[in-house]
Amino acid sequence: MSNMQRPIKVLMLPWLAHGHISPYLELAKKLSTRNFYIYVCSTPVNLSSIKPKISEKYSSSIELVELHLPSLPDLPPHYHTTKGLPPYLMNTLKVAFDMASPGFSDIVKSLGPDLLIHEFLQPWAAEVAKSHGLPSVVLFNVGAGTLSFMFHMIKNPGSKFPFEAIRLHDYELAKIIKAADDSTARVKDRDRALRSVERSSNFILLKTFRELDGKYMDYLSSLLGKKVLTVGPLVEDPSNMEDGDSIIEWLDMREKSSTIFMSFGSEYFLTEKEREEIAHGLEVSNVNFIWVIRFPVGESIELEEALPKGFLERLRDRGLVIDGWAPQGKILEHPSVGGFASHCGWGSIMESMRSGVPIIAMPMQHDQPLNARLVEEAGVGLEVKRNKRGELERLEIAKVIKDVVVEKDGDSMRKKAKEMSDGIRKRGEGKLDDVVDELVQLCLRHTEQSLSL
Repeated sequence: MSNMQRPIKVLMLPWLAHGHISPYLELAKKLSTRNFYIYVCSTPVNLSSIKPKISEKYSSSIELVELHLPSLPDLPPHYHTTKGLPPYLMNTLKVAFDMASPGFSDIVKSLGPDLLIHEFLQPWAAEVAKSHGLPSVVLFNVGAGTLSFMFHMIKNPGSKFPFEAIRLHDYELAKIIKAADDSTARVKDRDRALRSVERSSNFILLKTFRELDGKYMDYLSSLLGKKVLTVGPLVEDPSNMEDGDSIIEWLDMREKSSTIFMSFGSEYFLTEKEREEIAHGLEVSNVNFIWVIRFPVGESIELEEALPKGFLERLRDRGLVIDGWAPQGKILEHPSVGGFASHCGWGSIMESMRSGVPIIAMPMQHDQPLNARLVEEAGVGLEVKRNKRGELERLEIAKVIKDVVVEKDGDSMRKKAKEMSDGIRKRGEGKLDDVVDELVQLCLRHTEQSLSL
């Protein structure tokens, strides 16, 4: 840092989803203790939810910057986020975000940052940065296993992915291809990713750690011709989470590792059939559980109506069903929790590994099937296998829950998850040193080049 006396000013522009903004904020906190001043840029509706997460400790080094999207007919300001956004409006949100490019350019001009860190869905941000003589780096909120699989498909169409463990079933592949070739999208996500990587300086950043998917990081680097650097799990400190006291009190009365936590993220809503199979699976497993169920905004559904008749009454002594939200990080840290039944969103996997909790994998969409295969290959979880129609079945759900939490065969899995957690905690912030050095050197090189012109 001796070559750069003043704080390095970094502008961050994550995608408009809480699960993407949160890790950017965690990285901002880490960098702010190392002579960086961070601007986190997003829409007002997103910033209002993360503002409380910036404690006084960071208030002098992290600044929130509002980016205003055009209010399209179907997209009023309260929809300038993925939270509660009807799925059919997702492409409209991407279009509105693209249209905010001129406003973002004004922000860059006004703030005069040294560096832009952005997400792959907005390659236009890198173009804006370049027009202002600013270097940029792309930060992916997904693991190297999934990324290397995707880029392999793009760059080597028709050829087999070289790692057997990471694969897709036909019905999963069909979904991904359909999404990638979405004819309603103005710019395909595949093209956004390629353009973002091309414009990223000589390295990209990944929210992961080498012990989990190191070999995929190396393959990804060879595919892209760029260095791949990890920024760790970027998980919010559970001790900072508010609320949830009644849930923790309930867990305090359970035996160690006797309970599973079940949640499918903020953007997936279970079908009636899925709720029914999962409910019966929980009942057959005979394991304690906390199950978070979410319904789309505007849908008024009572839990009693959403679940099999009598389910809540029959299982009230060993289960909690929560409508909407629960402090996931806090729950996973509790010693009574012995498994995480998850959709395998990458953020949830990172939280589970940080807490040393093995995963009962039930992937639903997007990159989640690939993440689930990685979890199983790494020996930190088991996937619930679906039938030939791609459906969940209750007996398989019950079997995997018991295998992960109860049975002797799950010992090695539970031990491996604990080892992952210990490694993350012992390493602490040490691994971030490489990233900090690269960011500093990038800014120094850019400054020197600018001065020589």
